[in-house]
Amino acid sequence: MIMKQKIIITWWAWFIGSNFLNTYVLKFPEIDFINLDALTYAWNLKKIDESVKISPNYYFEKVDITDIEALKQIYIKYKPTDIIHFAAESHVDNSIKNPLLFTQVNIIGTQNLLDLHREFEMDRFHYVSTDEVYGDIPDTGYFTEETHLEPSSPYSVSKAGWDMLTQAYGRTFWINYSISRCSNNYGKNQNFISLIPLFISKIQKNEQVPLYGDGSNIRDWLYVEDHCDAIWQIFREWKNGSIYNVGGNNEYTNLEITKIILSELWKDDSLISFVADRPGHDLRYAIDASKMKKELWWEPKVAFPEGIKKTIWYYSL
Repeated sequence: MIMKQKIIITWWAWFIGSNFLNTYVLKFPEIDFINLDALTYAWNLKKIDESVKISPNYYFEKVDITDIEALKQIYIKYKPTDIIHFAAESHVDNSIKNPLLFTQVNIIGTQNLLDLHREFEMDRFHYVSTDEVYGDIPDTGYFTEETHLEPSSPYSVSKAGWDMLTQAYGRTFWINYSISRCSNNYGKNQNFISLIPLFISKIQKNEQVPLYGDGSNIRDWLYVEDHCDAIWQIFREWKNGSIYNVGGNNEYTNLEITKIILSELWKDDSLISFVADRPGHDLRYAIDASKMKKELWWEPKVAFPEGIKKTIWYYSL
């Protein structure tokens, strides 16, 4: 008898997780998706399509991943086979204000999930990480999967700790795991605390947009649906213990992104307000995603000019 696949998805009511579920719950009705979320500051139930909410292979449980006893009851109830772990406190500014929260959720919460993964003898544990675990990189060069982790903020430190904890459980306890480290995402369902939706909202209202420093910080941007496709590709085709960088090869300064949004909304640079820079602000992120292309045949489908226009008009409706 073949066991039915039951995948835990952590923190689905957030940005990337909601986009992932809106695609894959309906695409794979033979798989159960059990979604865990604490429903904290960035949650929004409207991020999940109504067709997904009523799907018979979709389940939701409100739970804090730092509460291992509550988690265990859910594992007993559903008997999950795999996990794709998105859950994280994830905004750098918030981590600077409250570092302890990020340690508790991102590291202790992940350890709880890893311990239950062992106890329930589950199969695959995929962790959705970030390129921020690498710190920043000079004007030339790219992060590879072998780049040393040098996180700069309490947020990225907590993600790096989660990253290394997953690897340690793989080596010590022989759990099956994979890790993806992705560049900055943009697209629908992102919380308005993030740069692109925040700036779109303010520009629409003719409000000043607060740009850190001189706006020269560089990020590599990837459309969120392309990221979700990469996660699924890794999850289905992985080799145990594999780590993949996921990037869009779309490097723009924050000032360039701001001017693109201004231009698309028929506004001028007078709405830009340069503010004091964020402490420890990484200057440049740049991903080498050639391993994904070579081993898993994945490449982004959405070009940045197309994706940013779709995103701007999504938040403008």
